[in-house]
Amino acid sequence: MDAPRTPHGLRALALILPLVAGGGAAALFLQYASAAGLTPWALFCAGLLTLSTAWLAWGAMLSLIGLLPATPREVSSAPIRGRTAILMPVCNEDAADTFARLAAMIEDLRDAPADIHFAILSDSSRPEAVAAEAFWFDRLLTETGAEGRLFYRRRTLNTGRKAGNIADFFRRSGAAYDYALILDADSLMAGATILEMIRRIEVEPRIGLLQTLPSVVRAKSVFGRAMQFSASFYSPVFARGLARLQGNAGPFWGHNAIVRTRAWAEACGLPELPGKAPFGGHILSHDIVEAALLARAGWTVRVDPDLGGSYEEAPENLIEHAKRDRRWCQGNLQHAKVIRAAGLQGWSRLSMLLGIVAYVAPVFWAGFLISAVADRATVPPPDYFPDPYQFFPIFPSDETAKAIGLFIGIIGLLVMPKLLIVAEAALTGRAAGYGGAARAAVSALADIALSSLVAPVMMAFQTRSVVQVLRGADGGWPPNRRGEARLTVAEAFEASHFIVTLGLAGLFAAWHWGAGLMPWLLPVLVPMILAPVLIALTSRTASGRALFATPEETEKPAILARHDAILASWTGTSSAEVTAPPLGSVHA
Repeated sequence: MDAPRTPHGLRALALILPLVAGGGAAALFLQYASAAGLTPWALFCAGLLTLSTAWLAWGAMLSLIGLLPATPREVSSAPIRGRTAILMPVCNEDAADTFARLAAMIEDLRDAPADIHFAILSDSSRPEAVAAEAFWFDRLLTETGAEGRLFYRRRTLNTGRKAGNIADFFRRSGAAYDYALILDADSLMAGATILEMIRRIEVEPRIGLLQTLPSVVRAKSVFGRAMQFSASFYSPVFARGLARLQGNAGPFWGHNAIVRTRAWAEACGLPELPGKAPFGGHILSHDIVEAALLARAGWTVRVDPDLGGSYEEAPENLIEHAKRDRRWCQGNLQHAKVIRAAGLQGWSRLSMLLGIVAYVAPVFWAGFLISAVADRATVPPPDYFPDPYQFFPIFPSDETAKAIGLFIGIIGLLVMPKLLIVAEAALTGRAAGYGGAARAAVSALADIALSSLVAPVMMAFQTRSVVQVLRGADGGWPPNRRGEARLTVAEAFEASHFIVTLGLAGLFAAWHWGAGLMPWLLPVLVPMILAPVLIALTSRTASGRALFATPEETEKPAILARHDAILASWTGTSSAEVTAPPLGSVHA
């Protein structure tokens, strides 16, 4: 479906209403806080509450705009004239699984009416990974018969990491192609989707980048399946809202997107930021910057959420998610040095700012809770946190009514968008792919419950990440752990013991400074104290497929089935005796 450009008035509302919501929440808070006397801590709490609530309201606005009716995008039937390179950067990945994805795409495009080449761009350094890549590339080349269309290259130095790997290809070979489809090592795309992307970028000569909305697949754990459901069920609506607001300065998520090589070569030379890491050096979250540079040069950057057949995988436990999130946190905070660059469009700057806020917002919430405890320690009874058990009198006091309004408002900003999307899926028939309207609703409620439990743990991880970056710690680019990721409670405790300590300290503070705080803090502190148990339990394989079902499970797409068949035929082959190719070698 098309996402028409949003009128300027609606854009203005999307920016103003979150600020109004934040200000309203702070006003309610200050009104009942004044019963105990306003203190500097209370004012500080109100400021943090304003920012936190505005962030929640921004997400709600995206969902509301995304729920507006859309019109079908015209499908071009014109013949494809340009040449396309499909790029798969790899770095110490499981070569059999990764190259099997490429084999599936090659087979899916075998009879395509287009000139398409495939390039594996390796940054691998581990000898066993390099040896496996050489072995499986030869197998891939032999079985697909794609000689002359399939290439492998390994760099001697992985300067700039993935962004540098892509840039190296454009410098060496970009001029030979009109378009480049950029993948990740876990990306998989249907041939029909690839051809439609080529047609869309070819028919509109000002498009510099066209981004798909990848669906997460193959999740097995409780945590992974909840994330998979959330990405599949809610993300199309939020992506439509984002696309409508950003217009021609849309997002780039680093993979499963096609670019015009001339536009990329002209606009996307990334600077090396001054100073040392974590704020200096190579830009980690390079994709947002590349999208901004394309828009600055006058190229259209667009996301088309209607493009199906685009898949990726995601972390299977909360620890792996937090590791990846740590890198994204550092990369997004680096944008503080880029956001003031000359000539950037306003929505590009806003995208960078929102990316920064996405990681600072959990710090706001944590700061609000800590400040509330500090204020309670300095304010004698009656405290300004009404007892939740007073929420249900026949005639509530003014302070209690204000507390109820604030509580319902904040929870509503979190839950309301998801419930509206459940209704939209039921009314449009989209819920059929999730097992029907009733099962989709149950999955959504389970997702809300699980998200509520996990949120305090994620808040602690993200707050630590921000603190680490601000004190100068470089998180680097840790490798992804794909596939089976089950954790024991001991392993989870090793990674989250600081969260348990913070939870126990918060519980002691709430008990020491008054029971009035306790009911408000328990929903946050209990999950923190039980973090190792939560992490371990959610890393286990889900017992059934009824909950968190997705369309890709209801009816497996042909490209996923093709990949499974190829990988199954490959896994019996041993690569124990293969040797690594020379550095920088090119196979064709």
